[in-house]
Amino acid sequence: MSSSTVHALAEKLGSLKTAMHNKDFLLSWDRTQDELLAVLTAAEALHELYKANISTRVFTSGLAVSNFRDQSTRTRFSFASATALLGLSLQELDEGKSQIAHGETVRETANMISFAAEAIGIRDDIFLGEGHKYMTEVAAAVDEGFHEGVLPQRPAVINLQCDLDHPTQAMADLMHLIKTFGSLENLRGKKLAMTWAYSPSYGKPLSVPQGVITLMTRFGMNVVLANPEGYDLVPETLKISEKHAKESGGTFKHTNSMEDAFKDADIVYPKSWAPFAVMEERTKILRAKENDKLAALEKQCLANNARFKNWETTEKMMQLTKAGKALYMHCLPADITGVSCKEGEVAASVFERYRLATYREASWKPFVVAAMILLCRFEKPNRILSMLLDKSTQRRLA
Repeated sequence: MSSSTVHALAEKLGSLKTAMHNKDFLLSWDRTQDELLAVLTAAEALHELYKANISTRVFTSGLAVSNFRDQSTRTRFSFASATALLGLSLQELDEGKSQIAHGETVRETANMISFAAEAIGIRDDIFLGEGHKYMTEVAAAVDEGFHEGVLPQRPAVINLQCDLDHPTQAMADLMHLIKTFGSLENLRGKKLAMTWAYSPSYGKPLSVPQGVITLMTRFGMNVVLANPEGYDLVPETLKISEKHAKESGGTFKHTNSMEDAFKDADIVYPKSWAPFAVMEERTKILRAKENDKLAALEKQCLANNARFKNWETTEKMMQLTKAGKALYMHCLPADITGVSCKEGEVAASVFERYRLATYREASWKPFVVAAMILLCRFEKPNRILSMLLDKSTQRRLA
């Protein structure tokens, strides 16, 4: 790394028009183009500083709170890594061990955990129609607490995956694409196939494909969404993707053919998800705590999934892509045929060829999360980056 690289990134960050200070990062489509570019720029700068063994601790004290309402590996550790990079202490909110179990309200909990908090990361993707709603409630509660003087600072609420969007994943995916193809501009006109793939499980969230199609269409890419009939996404996200494609000069197409999506694709992103209608039904059952109906729904859905076992990323399918060498992407963990399951999303030989690339894809997430927190907590984040470089405190002793 040369110091000129980080200085240039800081200057670029300073030239972008953003209004993220004392705000949150919940849905990528609610952020402006400049704000998305700011996240990418800050993430790259933080990454450069880290590689150069320069400390990125911008807080000397303070708390980061995580609330994971679903299982997680990459996102959980990415949030922990991001907050450690910035100098915050991490505390996980275990709802089962809190007064939430006794009926404590969202706005009360939000304020009680925020007296010294700078960021709150939330993953809530299980209930369709509830995850994003819950995050906005938390955001409104800390906003009130700050403006009424209860909280001396307003912690930023970061969406670590909800029912609608997975912005930290999609932004990490975009960083991976930028690095793979050389620049953001080089992505213009590239064909990305976001396709459903077979999985021996049924309840996977819709937010990853929704995050990908709504984000990549903003940068002039030709995005194709493919899924079997009935495996629809939230309709609103398709409309948003169409709008973004029209505005950016890209295209957005929806097909029921995996082969059609893969044909001449530059990038393929095969990922299983549950049908929109099934997730609606599952939410109703979970709310009502009707476990017998949940078991019946699962059996029905697994049987339906089994009708589409041919939706697998095989060597033959990859040959349909541009020169047979499209970039394979996955948010992980992938259902790998003959490795993690009997039959799954991707053939073992295909996954192994791109395995390290998927790890690199995932490696951007801590820096994306850290960038989001930085932009939400500092009014002049470009100056903060320049100060870190000028100070050049060693991250670890040489």
